[in-house]
Amino acid sequence: MIPLRDSTPTRRLPLVTWSLLAACVGVFMWQLSLEQAALERVIMALGVVPASLLGDYSLPPDVAMVPPVASIFTSMFLHGGWLHLISNMLYLWIFANNVEDSMGRGRFLLFYLLCGVVAVFAQAVPDPGSEIPMIGASGAISGVLGAYLLLLPRARILMLVPIVVIWTVLRLPAVLVLGLWFVIQLAQHLMSDPGQGGVAFGAHVGGFVAGLVLLPLFKRRGVPLFR
Repeated sequence: MIPLRDSTPTRRLPLVTWSLLAACVGVFMWQLSLEQAALERVIMALGVVPASLLGDYSLPPDVAMVPPVASIFTSMFLHGGWLHLISNMLYLWIFANNVEDSMGRGRFLLFYLLCGVVAVFAQAVPDPGSEIPMIGASGAISGVLGAYLLLLPRARILMLVPIVVIWTVLRLPAVLVLGLWFVIQLAQHLMSDPGQGGVAFGAHVGGFVAGLVLLPLFKRRGVPLFR
């Protein structure tokens, strides 16, 4: 299922959401300008390598650019290809503006980054010896999805849905869309081997749960849950 837009307007311009989206796209354009060898070095240097973050593994001197802790944040702006970037940015575009509206810009930025931090550790802790770099904004965006679910479970999401061999457009409640998304991520996480690389389903689960937990602490007073 592909989300197209939601039904809930915002009261102020989502400048942080737009800035995060622009930063991710800008960094990806920079990635495209690199030769393959240089791109691989950048992903190792700026992605999160669990063995470096949680263990004694050190990147070669000609690769290391930032301390391992800093890579938690730099990794959120790197992506592994067009599909990776477009899918993440689509979810950020549709769901983040309402979450930002509920918190205010400064608190939303902190919330987003914290969800990304939790997501990284949720993926890294089960396999702390992994030398496979993790990149992408999906962990932090998963936190946005968790927050949206608590804020606007009855909001209607315009979805492009495959029915047999025909794609059709349906308006579905957010609780169904995001609830199903989380169940799929959790199932994939439980069935996957963290040492094999690929999609970081553990980061998606961790980020989503972080969004659920952190939203009540970050939303402005007077903003109700379950609108």
